[in-house]
Amino acid sequence: MTIMAAKLTDAHLDAEAIQIELLRNASIARRLSICCSLTQAAIHQSRRALASANPELGRPELDLLFVRLQYGTELADGVQRHLEARGR
Repeated sequence: MTIMAAKLTDAHLDAEAIQIELLRNASIARRLSICCSLTQAAIHQSRRALASANPELGRPELDLLFVRLQYGTELADGVQRHLEARGR
């Protein structure tokens, strides 16, 4: 039986193999740095997409929409109540 691994990227197979080897050989600190960078980029792109799709919303409303979509209504409602209690 042959088990085939899923292709992770659209990179050429040789390039993908090199990328995987570089990640395997990277220190924990480097891997964490890459993870944080990719997470930050994904959050930034998500926020840009929300702002583009909802031009009528201001920054506070977009922030709450982001929380609602990523973490759920219950947490977003709690954040909103907290902000309102602080006068924001």
